Amino acid sequence: MIPRPEKTFPALRAALAQVAPSRLPEMTTERDTVFTMATQANSFGPIAMFQLKWATVIEVERFPEVARRLHAAEHAAQTLGRDDPAWRSAMDEIRQIMDTARAKVADG
Repeated sequence: MIPRPEKTFPALRAALAQVAPSRLPEMTTERDTVFTMATQANSFGPIAMFQLKWATVIEVERFPEVARRLHAAEHAAQTLGRDDPAWRSAMDEIRQIMDTARAKVADG
């Protein structure tokens, strides 16, 4: 397991490269969009949300078993019908995992 990174772009990018390298292009594209929005709005809000989002993603991916649970729940949520009780269970699992990870990075 890698240590929890600081919420700077270089630290987040380096951590993501270790735990989920396939998501680096997504992060870079989103960063470009967010920095443009922040500049246009003259606000750091979009940047702070970007940092929190990617710190949360990394927090999940730092723990392989948690990441496996999340990815399985995401797959179920995308493939099951909304009337299937397993779909609701998958959505609850996603929310619980993401809420826990977000709380950890927000406090840390």
